[in-house]
Amino acid sequence: MNTLTSAGPHSLPAQQPYEYERLIPVEPDWRRLPGWRDVTPAQWRDAQWQRAHCVKNAKQLAAVVGPLLEDRFYEDLEADHKQFATMSMLLTPQMLNTMVPDAPADAAGFTDAFLADPIRRYMLPVASDREKEWPSHPYAERDSLHETEMWVVEGLTHRYPTKVLAELVSTCPQYCGHCTRMDLVGGSTPQVEKQRLTLRPADRQDQMIDYLKRNPGVRDVVVSGGDVANVPWPRLESFLMRLLDLESVRDIRLATKALAGLPQHWLQGAVLEGLERVARTAARRSVNLAVHTHVNHVQSVTPLVAETARAVLDTGVRDIRNQGVLMRGVNTTPKALLDLCMVLQGEANILPYYFYMCDMIPNAEHWRVAVWEAQELQHAVMGYLPGYATPRIVCDVPYVGKRWVHQLVEYDRELGVSQWTKNYRTGIELDDLDALTRRYPFYDPITTLPESGRRRWRENTVEKG
Repeated sequence: MNTLTSAGPHSLPAQQPYEYERLIPVEPDWRRLPGWRDVTPAQWRDAQWQRAHCVKNAKQLAAVVGPLLEDRFYEDLEADHKQFATMSMLLTPQMLNTMVPDAPADAAGFTDAFLADPIRRYMLPVASDREKEWPSHPYAERDSLHETEMWVVEGLTHRYPTKVLAELVSTCPQYCGHCTRMDLVGGSTPQVEKQRLTLRPADRQDQMIDYLKRNPGVRDVVVSGGDVANVPWPRLESFLMRLLDLESVRDIRLATKALAGLPQHWLQGAVLEGLERVARTAARRSVNLAVHTHVNHVQSVTPLVAETARAVLDTGVRDIRNQGVLMRGVNTTPKALLDLCMVLQGEANILPYYFYMCDMIPNAEHWRVAVWEAQELQHAVMGYLPGYATPRIVCDVPYVGKRWVHQLVEYDRELGVSQWTKNYRTGIELDDLDALTRRYPFYDPITTLPESGRRRWRENTVEKG
């Protein structure tokens, strides 16, 4: 018996869960903001102008937006700085301009739109964003991934057997509120006295190269910080060429949010020329050279960002890949995530690669999602993009590393505790016989738990693990 039924003549067609519609990137007109009414296109495209006009405090923000933001926003911002902020304020004009591109021109409407804006929510957090009862998870940590604990020399994290992370600098062109390296990156805040890199940059790089020479089992180097856009280009090029002199190094990845936050930096002639020299050398040696960027919302992908991506790829860089972070109120609906991926892939030639669950740093609970929510999002985005451009959603588990969100081995949904295992030892576990059989915990935000689970956390903090 055929159980299929045909739609009747008056039936409406079924809707796809996600309806694709091509979105063409638009560069918001910066002149809509009072403080930038006289800024010329040439100034806007100038990297030094962008850096010189970064917004670092409420007074500078007010100078840009003029009467458009009401006092209630500044009061909210000041309260956050005093009570919660783990990152100091630093916004490039490019980044700020992608907020509220179509906001009303009246102060009340603009302020409401600004508070609701997804990019504002993670780049410029305010106190009213934060969770009231649980702004931090009880097991949140400043260096939540224990990267500093795994330094083999200052700034060089050897966490995976064949890969290292080289932190060349502890600053960025802009500071994201959710930064996983909030213990090291940026200026101190009332909540966080930052750690500091103490070696001279040249000495730190010498020690990194020496370690790699002595450890030829490392084949993959992520060059990061902070942001490599804040490393003077001659110094960065010199370091990359030294990496390319090592026969053991087969992959080099440059980590820079500035591709989206300060694309003007990567469009500079000297930078593109230097990048082409590095890319040619990498090609001769059959080394995979890629750029990893960090875009969290479709508003960030403007024509200038797409132009920059094309220019970088034209130098011979193999790929530009995006590593976003899942954040509630920013990109945790299937539509928001798929819209972003479609525009990255289709309009900017940037590969949607990873979306990380937001790490367990202090005061991040309003951004974080539960593992089950991340699993649902992974399911929701499957099938709409080419397989190679379908992002993997991963949980970066402390002492474990990146794991696809379905790779957990046990999950207590009531308490929000997932358990994970791994298949390698980090450098600090070489003598740990139990490292490969131990289960490592990760914790959902308490606000995502059923009431019974919340009550147990309120009454008695659950024993770790």
